Amino acid sequence: MPAIDLARLRKQASRLADFFFVPDDFLKHLHEMLDFYVNRTLRTVENVAPGSNLPTYRTPLVVIKQIEMELAPLAGKNPSEALDLADLLWDEGQLETLMLAAFLLGRIPPQEERLLARLTAWTSQVRDPDVRVALLTTSLSRLRQEAPAHFFNLIREWLHPARPRTWPNGIQALIPMVSDPNFENLPPVFDAIEPIVAVAPTTVQLDLEELILALYQTSPAETSFFLRQIIANPENEMARVTLRRILPGFPPELQAELRELLRTRSTIPKGD
Repeated sequence: MPAIDLARLRKQASRLADFFFVPDDFLKHLHEMLDFYVNRTLRTVENVAPGSNLPTYRTPLVVIKQIEMELAPLAGKNPSEALDLADLLWDEGQLETLMLAAFLLGRIPPQEERLLARLTAWTSQVRDPDVRVALLTTSLSRLRQEAPAHFFNLIREWLHPARPRTWPNGIQALIPMVSDPNFENLPPVFDAIEPIVAVAPTTVQLDLEELILALYQTSPAETSFFLRQIIANPENEMARVTLRRILPGFPPELQAELRELLRTRSTIPKGD
């Protein structure tokens, strides 16, 4: 890979953005640009991303960020064309193209009626953890900030009791909102996740731990009260199992507060 000359990189990204309205040409020039920055010493025979089955150029992050900077204003002003380009990038199926597709979704105004359909479809298809996180954070950024009511409607759909396969997505999507220093309205979040925390299957444990940490950082008192109510309910046996397992990841003060209650309320068989 040649040394990255930032002036040249900016010119390349600007030239690439010139093809924003011609998706097929954009894709052709994108692959040429990504290939230009390939570090041949890092490419394996399979050329797949670590921990993933996606093909990848292993593109330096600075290159992707420069492309995103050039695309951002175009996507915001031309949502229909941005969605068309995102569709083509997504169908291409490489790590870099999927991440750019996810980025474009996050720049599209929430009024674009096809946006939610893409988010729901793509989050159900993706297996790569980095792409999944991008879809549930970056892709939802404008919807989360500019149309919180529509955002919560989407979260409620993902957290519907009859759709356990989408529960991890609903939980993960809440984390950026909860982590926003300006967000204070936690009761709707607790209401949305309570049925899921109550049953707490193993498929949501890692996401649930991350969300609880974000909630606790935002409001220790409210989060502690919420968890104590969950633990105290005699019907929430699986929740107590899950909370006992993820307890070591909590802050020491929260661990101390919940440990005794879990010990007295737990119905976990010995040896679990």
